[in-house]
Amino acid sequence: MTDTITSAAGVPAGDPPKYDPRLTNDDLAPLREQRWGTYNIFAFWMSDVHSVGGYVTAGSLFALGLASWQVLAALLIGITIVYFFCNLVAKPSQVTGVPYPVICRSAFGVLGANIPAIIRGLIAVAWYGIQTFLASAALDVVLVKLFPGLAPYAVTADYGFLGLSLLGWGSYLLLWVVQACVFWRGMDSIRKFIDFCGPAVYVVMFVLCGYLIAKAGWGAIDLSLGEVKYTGWASVPVMLGAIALVVSYFSGPMLNFGDFSRYGKSFRAVKAGNLLGLPVNFLLFSLLVVITASLTVPVYGELITDPVATVAKIDSTFAIVLGALTFTIATIGINIVANFISPAFDFSNVSPQRISWRAGGMIAAVGSVVITPWNLYNNPDVIHYTLEVLGAFIGPLFGVLICDYYLVRKQKVIVDDLFTMSERGTYWYRKGYHPAAIVATAVGAVVAVFPVLFNSLRGMHTAAQYSWFIGCGVGFATYYLLTAAKRAAATEEVGA
Repeated sequence: MTDTITSAAGVPAGDPPKYDPRLTNDDLAPLREQRWGTYNIFAFWMSDVHSVGGYVTAGSLFALGLASWQVLAALLIGITIVYFFCNLVAKPSQVTGVPYPVICRSAFGVLGANIPAIIRGLIAVAWYGIQTFLASAALDVVLVKLFPGLAPYAVTADYGFLGLSLLGWGSYLLLWVVQACVFWRGMDSIRKFIDFCGPAVYVVMFVLCGYLIAKAGWGAIDLSLGEVKYTGWASVPVMLGAIALVVSYFSGPMLNFGDFSRYGKSFRAVKAGNLLGLPVNFLLFSLLVVITASLTVPVYGELITDPVATVAKIDSTFAIVLGALTFTIATIGINIVANFISPAFDFSNVSPQRISWRAGGMIAAVGSVVITPWNLYNNPDVIHYTLEVLGAFIGPLFGVLICDYYLVRKQKVIVDDLFTMSERGTYWYRKGYHPAAIVATAVGAVVAVFPVLFNSLRGMHTAAQYSWFIGCGVGFATYYLLTAAKRAAATEEVGA
């Protein structure tokens, strides 16, 4: 065996054990070989960051009315928190070689793990549809530029169905098929695809930035995209909000990062990839975003925070096509890694023998059309509301998993017991469900979603911004209290 391939820790050599078919299939079982190195994890995060959504999010931080150094500080603190949490959630899956819904069985029970799996899967379906729509909008720009006769069909009022134009439907379904084809070829093809996506966007970003600098000059660069409105102590709440926004943006892929860290050849390689892909990469990307966006003011006379719109204003058909296609490909990259693979594992976990990994992914793909995501995206209030609700439910799931693995289990998981329906199994709990994890998740979600639902009450609007942190903290603390007896028994067992 070469040094680039290792066996998953806890998985013995030779024939695999006999696992209960109700809990396993080839996709959910522990990996026999883990091949991903530091660059593969780094490329994963590049694909996750380098998208239209990532561009707009980073740009929005610099338009909050803070000084540039305050924005950079908030950005660095936020992404460092994400880096720390990603390392925490990565380890159990990397060590055991199993995806997120399977490692959740240690906390929620072998059947109870379907609860976090379904919650995360449904959220991913919604965002899969929205990201596909964003990519299709970029493709529309290319098609209209190449074939001006298509422009009338891009008008929803004249040629529209269910809120989307005829051209929009064509672009959406085309990208829907392309993503399905990439996904269908398996994880190795997905790895190669995301290895290309992130660097490709950097090339286009540097070229676009260089083009605007040549037009406006170095002196036109301004790291503040808006007027500085907050100084002194008044800037602290705004900075905290910016930090929360960064963490919330990455909350989805952060929760199910185990779906990818399981492929890491070592935990050290995963941590190194996280360091390069998160603090280092996100900071560089954000600086490129703000420099590029600030230069649109002197060059085009207006602030443009949409990279596709910026590219569309270039006086070169080739440049427009190349730029828009690159951002389209990049958005496909983030969609596959963040919103396609996750529900594939999650839905497969519900019924492993009936729903394969590929079938789970296709369920997500079909669902993404049914919800008509362009109607959600067209309403900023709904998107803002969705982000906060997402954080309220994802936070407790994260808190419970981390508390269970590090404080209750002391980083020890019996892999074989994750796949048994035996009542003597470690993770059988009560008929396959662990009441403590379910109660902790419910309490955390209710407490966190309250400010979101009742944001008209005094202080609730501000609290809603921190729904992920509230949910995570309450879920963590509740689970810790409910498992006190279990921890005490484990301590006595070790002492004996």
